[in-house]
Amino acid sequence: MKGNKFRESATNPFKMGLFMLKNLPLGFFVGLRVKHIDSKSASVSVPFKYLNKNPFRSIYFAVQSMAAELSTAVLAMASIYEAPVSVSMLVYDMNATFTKKATSRIVFRCDQAEEVVKAVEESLATGEGKTVTVKTIGTDINGVQVSEFNFTWTFKPKP
Repeated sequence: MKGNKFRESATNPFKMGLFMLKNLPLGFFVGLRVKHIDSKSASVSVPFKYLNKNPFRSIYFAVQSMAAELSTAVLAMASIYEAPVSVSMLVYDMNATFTKKATSRIVFRCDQAEEVVKAVEESLATGEGKTVTVKTIGTDINGVQVSEFNFTWTFKPKP
């Protein structure tokens, strides 16, 4: 996967913090952190804290959704970072399953970087839109799955 410079910036808390303040301010305030990104996977964490909780004393589903989406989005952003033309990316569909209360830091991990890269490359080669569905799983500090998200991303080179 290309985008080593992007990956270095994404995992730098200061640089990613500035990016989030400008482009994803709620992500900054809830404490999203890109923990890892490479050619195979990405992981994003979100803490359990006052701003993130719901009345049931767990992490609010929308906060989990932000972290889950970012774990797939950084793979897409790394894939288009050095593209020869600008590439539009958009979440086309999303579904989620919540299996346990999220009452501690949650880490979302997506292991489908290769599928994302392939979709972007096919879109660039054909000039047509391409979709890919990727799964990310959220686990708590004990490694227990708390939620699972599927995001369908669309990619299309801009004319």
